Amino acid sequence: MSLPTIVIPVFNAFEQLKACLQSLDDCSPGAATLLVDDASTDTRVKPLLRSWVGMHTNRELLENEVNRGFVYTANLAMLHLTGDIVLLNSDTRVSPGWLESLAACLASSELIATATPWTNNGEIASFPSFCVASPLPSDLAAVAAVLRSAGKPEYPELPTAVGFCMAISRAAIQRVGVFDEAAFGRGYGEENDFSMRVAQAGMKNVLCDDAFVAHVGGASFGPLGLAPDDESMNSLLNKHPGYRDQVQSFISKDPLAARRDLIIESFRRAGVSIG
Repeated sequence: MSLPTIVIPVFNAFEQLKACLQSLDDCSPGAATLLVDDASTDTRVKPLLRSWVGMHTNRELLENEVNRGFVYTANLAMLHLTGDIVLLNSDTRVSPGWLESLAACLASSELIATATPWTNNGEIASFPSFCVASPLPSDLAAVAAVLRSAGKPEYPELPTAVGFCMAISRAAIQRVGVFDEAAFGRGYGEENDFSMRVAQAGMKNVLCDDAFVAHVGGASFGPLGLAPDDESMNSLLNKHPGYRDQVQSFISKDPLAARRDLIIESFRRAGVSIG
């Protein structure tokens, strides 16, 4: 089983980026990784990226000459590569086995287009509390170990991937294309639109329920003022009028509850704190 290429769009957020890269060194040191710097203005970022890429032959760096925004930067990476990818925010921390679990999830069915892991801060993928942000876990290795012991993954279906960490199959990209830059400009809503498009094409968005990636939130592209707003939501609803009702129905029914409770019980038995 081949592993997806890790793709990290970068804009500033030096301290969070440094911690993210360190977590990759700790958990996935040999994994193929593509960094794309969107013309960061923090002068510490470029030397960090070039140094980190130079430490391993399986790493690559692309540099935008001018700031183009998240959607353009992510699309540049998706079109540059030829296989499956994991689009990873620079304000995340990965855990042991995360990439292997996502790869196994994508490989488990040709119908799986996107896979999102559990996280402390990721809307419908949030754990232990549904749609509630929790602090970063203090021991990500322990969290990963408990998840691996909590039964066979079920890969429950989601209405949308969550963009902090989004594994995408190459088959999905080939079927529906990349993110819609014309509709979503510099960012927010593009992953939801992509998720709806692959679902309309007969593919699935799922939760990779045996992987965990911690998420700080509000870093990297956030300082540009990129946040969910009426314009991005209107663009999404114009393309997919049923999106809001579909997500609200999912939240109301909470079909992840049984799986989440089973995993929480596994944490209790193991004596590992989570959130």
